[in-house]
Order: sequence, then structure tokens, then C-alpha cells
Amino acid sequence: MNFAFDIAKRIAFNKQKSFSRFIIRLSTAATAVSVMAMIVTLSFVNGFQKTISQKVFSFWGHIRVQHFEAGKALVAEESAIAKNDTVELIIKNQKGVLRAEVFATKSAVLEKQKEIEGVLFKGIDKSYDSTQLHQFLTQGRWLNFNDSLYSKEILVSAPIAGELQIKVNDTVNIYFIGSNGNNSRRKLLVAGIYKTGIEEYDKLFAIGDIRLIQRINDWQPNQIGGYEVFLSDYKQMDSINNQLADKLPTVWAGKTIQQVYPNIFDWLNIQDVNRNVIFIVMAIVAVINLITCLLILVLERTRMIGVFKAVGATNNTIQKIFLYHASFIAVTGIGIGFTAGIGLCLLQQYFGFIKLDEANYYVAVAPIQIIWWQIILVCIITTVVCFISLIIPTLLVRNIKPVKAIEFR
Repeated sequence: MNFAFDIAKRIAFNKQKSFSRFIIRLSTAATAVSVMAMIVTLSFVNGFQKTISQKVFSFWGHIRVQHFEAGKALVAEESAIAKNDTVELIIKNQKGVLRAEVFATKSAVLEKQKEIEGVLFKGIDKSYDSTQLHQFLTQGRWLNFNDSLYSKEILVSAPIAGELQIKVNDTVNIYFIGSNGNNSRRKLLVAGIYKTGIEEYDKLFAIGDIRLIQRINDWQPNQIGGYEVFLSDYKQMDSINNQLADKLPTVWAGKTIQQVYPNIFDWLNIQDVNRNVIFIVMAIVAVINLITCLLILVLERTRMIGVFKAVGATNNTIQKIFLYHASFIAVTGIGIGFTAGIGLCLLQQYFGFIKLDEANYYVAVAPIQIIWWQIILVCIITTVVCFISLIIPTLLVRNIKPVKAIEFR
């Protein structure tokens, strides 16, 4: 059996009470807390980014393709452009695209009992796949498009419904400014109330029939504001958008939803910075604790080091003893931290006991996404960093003289 490993095991599992035993427990606990904090942070950040980005993509798609106008942001009040079979074919045949939906938006004012609220009316057609939006409906139902002219129904958000005291099946007045400059009023039935949790956008959007916008703007039945493109993998947004830009006719332009509404994604990117800061701090805490622990172990075992050197043990052999010992501590701490971190994440995933202010965080319950390869990688890297850093204090062994060490009290 390996001599250094055998001695390290005997020291590590020695149940004799000593000051170093307390330090070992403290270092193990500090390492466990550090690893647990890194795992929980990683899972929370992944959960936030996935949940919130999915809310955005479900509501607005991943890419907007519409009429190109130099110097104009692709946000609202789009210029009319005719539906184009060639463009639709290019989009649908693009690898990574799930579907494309027509849309148009127009500024409007909702009025109920002399209370008014400005909205951006988003028009969609009857072929729109509303499956992903049903999760946001808190009351009522989806729009009915059976009317031959245009659907006389509307979906409003919970914040707007609260401001105007609107309930499902209420009738509201909506005012548009037409393309000719005249105001147009329509009465619409509130079919449902939705809530995404992203309040600044919930306060802005109402959903209705695109045919109403076409009539207000004097558009032809085949004219739209553009296409919302939905992808199978949101991480491919930029590359797919660039590929579409090379294929689309010159009058068409595409922008990712991240470019159209950057503030939410800027907030999500800040979470990466927070995650990295926590990782660095926790790693430093774990390393410092382990180095301190190993230094104390070396000093406490000074006489043992002197005896080993006196009987012919080399510096490398003695260093290995303490490296093995410290590695036992590090691996134990990482194992405990892994178990505690995963346990806490699973508890949150299934029971959701950590609640958040939805107005500030866009979610009511802290979301969790456990990506196993990332967590295993965190544990492996932590182990490697700790082991490398532990080599430094073992160099102290080389400076210990056998005669003085044996006399050390």
C-alpha cells in the first residue's frame, strides 16, 4: 500500500480530540458551503434566464422580419408590406425555424367608464398558434376569429385590467388614429385577461385581430406589419438572423427580439456577472480555508515530520501525506456541498418555497434549472483548484529540520 496515503488516512480518520480536528471540520464546512452556493447560484441563474427569456419569446417570437426602413427601429407602427410567399418559404425552410406568424401593431387608447390607458394593439390572424400564450391567460379565453370583417374581441393584460377596472366579457372602447389622421373608435369585447409577469410590457400590449389594424390603416387584406419567427433554439437567434439577412429580398429586414427589446436581455446578462462574482468569492473562501487548515495541520504535526525525516522519509513523501489529508477534507466538503446544493435546488423546484416580487424579478417563484454537466464541471474544477492551491503550504515541510522538529512542543 502507498505509504503516504496510508499515513494520511490514519491521520484523517483519527478520532482523537485536538484543535486541528475543529479546524478540519470548519474547513470542510466552509468548502461545503462554497460548493453549495456555487451550485445554487448556477441553477438559479440558469432558471432565471430560461424562464424569463421563454416568456419573452413565447409572446414576441425570436426574430422579427418586416419592411426595411433605414434609421427606423423595428418596434411599433410598422410600414405595410404585402405578404410574400417567397419570403415565407425562405423563413420556413431556414434550419432551426419552427414557424412564422404574421402580425402588425398600432398605438391606441383604451377607454372604460371615462378612464383611459394607452396601449400598443398587437394584431394577429386566426392561423396564429396561440398554444404558448395560453399559459399566460389568467381569466377568460382566447380570441374568436369567426366574424367575417374582424374579430370584435380583445385580450388585455392584468395591469391594464386593474387600472381600468376591466373584467372578462366587459365592453371597452378603443381609439385609433387612422392613416388619414382621423380618430376611429371601436367597441371590443374583453375575451380574456393575460399576465406574463413582465410588467412594463404587460402595461403596454393588448392583443386583437390584425384585420382591425388593416381597416384602420386602409391596408389591403394581404398587407401586414411583418412576421414573428419562432426558433427551436433561442441560442441560435443571431446566426439564424444573419443567415436570413443574406437570403431575404432587400425590402425585408430582420432583427432579433434581443435587439428590439434589449433592456430585459441586458438585465439577464447582468445575472451572468453576478454568478461569476459569486463563483470567484466562493472559490477564494474555499481555497483560503483549505490552505489555512493545511498550515495548521503541518504545524501540529511538526514532531511527526521530524521523526519521519529522521528515519529517512523524503520531503516529497511527507508532502504527499499532507496533500492526501487535505484532499480528503476537500473532497468531503465538495461531496457535502454537492448533496446540499442539489437537495436545496430540488426542494425549490418541486415546492417553490422561495418567493419573489414579480414586479421586480418578472417571476413570482424563483425558477431553478439544473444542468448536470455544469454542476459536475463546477465540482471537478473546484477539486482541481483546491488541490493545486494545497501544494503551496506543503512546501513548508521542506524547511523543517528533524532535530528541531523532534524537540518542538
